[in-house]
Amino acid sequence: MVVPAETHAAYDSKIEGNVVFTKLDAAINWMRKNSLWPMPMGLACCAIEMMAAACSRYDLSRFGAEVMRFSPRQADVMIVAGTVTYKMALAVKRIWDQMPEPKWCIAMGACASSGGMYRSYAVLQGIDNLIPVDIYISGCPPRPEALLEGLMRLQRKIENEESTAAQKREFINELELS
Repeated sequence: MVVPAETHAAYDSKIEGNVVFTKLDAAINWMRKNSLWPMPMGLACCAIEMMAAACSRYDLSRFGAEVMRFSPRQADVMIVAGTVTYKMALAVKRIWDQMPEPKWCIAMGACASSGGMYRSYAVLQGIDNLIPVDIYISGCPPRPEALLEGLMRLQRKIENEESTAAQKREFINELELS
């Protein structure tokens, strides 16, 4: 059966492509995942690979993370690349505490993830003993492609998180219940 043209739903073609509907949480998470500002904690040989990921061959900027911030108050992703000694651990923790919420951590390399080949009194056996880690990147040292893969995994994780608006709603609901 053919429907006459008069019975079709009318729409205004002037605004057809200019309206986008989304949830606030989805919009906030989209902005967060596409504008990550890393705080590079290059502590050993993995730092060279992290620097290579920012060069033109691998181009970290394609993933929205080209702005390496050496100021913790402007960064939201800490990339711990290399061996964390106990002497350096307090500095890493202090910088982590200075970063604003929300913040994420990437442990890059075997040394940052588990102490690597160093089983001594001077080496922290994994940065997760000090700060929470979101993404682990294996390798000794891992290639720049591995860092890019880890960054993409972090972006997928951020995309599925609750945004600040949702966390604020939960906090207000908890206050009302108590």
